[in-house]
Amino acid sequence: FSVTDAEKWAVIACDQFTSEPAYWDASRDFVGDAPSTLKMILPEARLGTAGENEAIDAAARTMRAYRGTVLSELAPAYVYVERIQSDGRCRAGLVGMIDLEDYDFAPDADTPVRATEATVVDRIPPRVRIREHAPLETPHVMVLVDDPEQTLIEPVYARRDSLDKLYDFELMEGGGHIRGWLADESGLESALERLNERADGLLYAVGDGNHSLATAKTCWENIKKTLSPAEIETHPARWALVELNNLYDPALVFEPIHRALFGVTAESFKDALSAWLRARGMALEAAAPEKAMFTLVGDSDEGYAMRGLTNPLPLYTLQMFLDEWLKTVRGASIDYIHGADAVRELSAKGAVGLLLPAMDKRVLFESVRRGGALPRKTFSMGEAREKRYYLECRRISAE
Repeated sequence: FSVTDAEKWAVIACDQFTSEPAYWDASRDFVGDAPSTLKMILPEARLGTAGENEAIDAAARTMRAYRGTVLSELAPAYVYVERIQSDGRCRAGLVGMIDLEDYDFAPDADTPVRATEATVVDRIPPRVRIREHAPLETPHVMVLVDDPEQTLIEPVYARRDSLDKLYDFELMEGGGHIRGWLADESGLESALERLNERADGLLYAVGDGNHSLATAKTCWENIKKTLSPAEIETHPARWALVELNNLYDPALVFEPIHRALFGVTAESFKDALSAWLRARGMALEAAAPEKAMFTLVGDSDEGYAMRGLTNPLPLYTLQMFLDEWLKTVRGASIDYIHGADAVRELSAKGAVGLLLPAMDKRVLFESVRRGGALPRKTFSMGEAREKRYYLECRRISAE
């Protein structure tokens, strides 16, 4: 992209601030008449509102208008990116394409690219309506690679001064700073081949934006039905643009997402969980705070652990129980909460608050290999303002 005010060009992922339309109002006012990816997307805060269809049509028209004017096409390459987060840490990434033939969002998928959390299929159709008529895509999907030895992305950092810089600017609404360099292959493919050899079938795990990637997959499956075998091999919609991140990047922090239960009591929760675990050869027991798998919030917090687990991720078992049990209790419900203080406030008003520790990100790949996609709301990759902003674009239509 070539714009005079890059800060107005890049906007945060459409699935953020869904309950805060004021954020998107402020973004719209800031952008004004300037070229912006805001005019190429539909924030989910606007889904279901008056004018939704007109907004989708306008986004497609804007994409066509930007092609060849605001946007210029480059030769195939990667983009090495550095995101300076609001906490000052630098998160490194590599923007490139993944083959949607290698991706499946089914919970029991065995493809090289898999979802890390359960996909809510009801969230896909509204996104399909946007993408199926779009000539371009701009990514907010972040995909993880299990690379503790730092063999893929980090070597690009070491030679970034020799690369052509594409952009370097502040992100709007407190998003931090972003820099990007054009990167050729230079050993990346061979590094990926080595990682794939020890990946045990799972090379990439979708860390953020799974529903957008699931939308791309759905659209591709629909398009594929209309193509010849030769066209399938080359159609641009077969691939999706994503940012690849190393799971072991120190700036990549997994934040916990807590639970608040309504319409139940703490005692009924503990009794039901104990019985459910016992029936499956497991057990619930009190635990010291440093060993607790979850903490029951109250006047005096109570830590608990579950013994005999068959999955390395404790939340996998806890959420399975909650999904089953809450369906049997009339009037019961659950909410997923960011921030321990918010959970404590709800607990003081009668909710059963469950505080969860941050997920150990080192067990992510093994958990997905052994148990499939994780329960929804297992972890959050950073705070809302650290999510990926729309920047780079790619052609996805054959026109």
